[in-house]
Amino acid sequence: MKRDWTQAFQIAAVYVGTVVGAGFATGKEIVEFFSRFGFFGLISILMSGYLFIALGSKLMRMAAFIEAKSYQEFNEYLFGKWPSRVINVFMIFMLLGVSAVMLSGAGAVFEEQLNLPKAVGVFLTIFLSYLVMIVGTKGLFAVNTFVVPVMITFSIILMLFSVQMPNFLDQLLFIPPADDGWKSVIAPFSYVALNLGLAQAVLVPIATEVKDDWTIKWGGFLGGAALTVILIAGHFTLIMLPNLELYNIPMAIVMKNLAPFLYWIFVLVIYGEIFTSVIGNVFGLDRQLKQYLTIPTMLSVTLIFAVSYLISLVNYGTLLSYLYPLFGYICMIFFILLWMKPFTPRVRK
Repeated sequence: MKRDWTQAFQIAAVYVGTVVGAGFATGKEIVEFFSRFGFFGLISILMSGYLFIALGSKLMRMAAFIEAKSYQEFNEYLFGKWPSRVINVFMIFMLLGVSAVMLSGAGAVFEEQLNLPKAVGVFLTIFLSYLVMIVGTKGLFAVNTFVVPVMITFSIILMLFSVQMPNFLDQLLFIPPADDGWKSVIAPFSYVALNLGLAQAVLVPIATEVKDDWTIKWGGFLGGAALTVILIAGHFTLIMLPNLELYNIPMAIVMKNLAPFLYWIFVLVIYGEIFTSVIGNVFGLDRQLKQYLTIPTMLSVTLIFAVSYLISLVNYGTLLSYLYPLFGYICMIFFILLWMKPFTPRVRK
């Protein structure tokens, strides 16, 4: 039983590490989908947490049950043979786009927080990703198992500082005016759809390798619960930042104001989370390309990074604000089918 719990925690760490990428770790994503709506944003986060737990577990358990080796096979199960081919083409472009956002986010951390050229952050990330990809799945587990608990710890520390501020309750209950306030209603669905749609590139092959249904189920539950905690902690922190929509890396600004003695460590943690997401996306894309081409892993990874790098030359904030909402709406089809698809693993003989 101990071994099962250990592996369940590893799956949870990969789940969290795949979802918590550039937009999530910097706080930009939380602001865009939730915090700018005030109290309504908190309600949306709680709904998102439930969906992350329920659908994240279902996605991985279903993938293991049908023994899908890639998200291509999983989408064929969900959509059917011919529609899945169209969806898979979209998925390749989305994963490349998100990988570019991650690289651009890594560059933004070095440029805005460390006063170093953006290219330094981008190329360092690519180099370190090569090292982890050489190790394979064990490397993905190892990086996430270390970085994810640290990220959760820092998120909770920032939240504890924020809730002690005198006007915290007023800010928590405040509902700011917004021309697009209706988006707070669909935010839980589009946000979870975006993240699960993209995370399947990593979660599907990982779940199939693990195979054990009990372990996968609890890994999904723990991962979804951890994502909920991080979202709530991030929201409690970000609502205390004036003009929160103006910053590319709002969480770092909050840390600099509330706990400057932890600022530099936190910047490294943000970078670590971006790094884990880069690895996760490249890992999933590599698996997908091998469904079409028989090429060595290093050549596949090189091609992925070459395309991602070219896209990452665009500003990080611009990439995130345009690509993420677009991908979210595309992934809503995946979200609906995953929700409706019946799943009874005990029926299998």
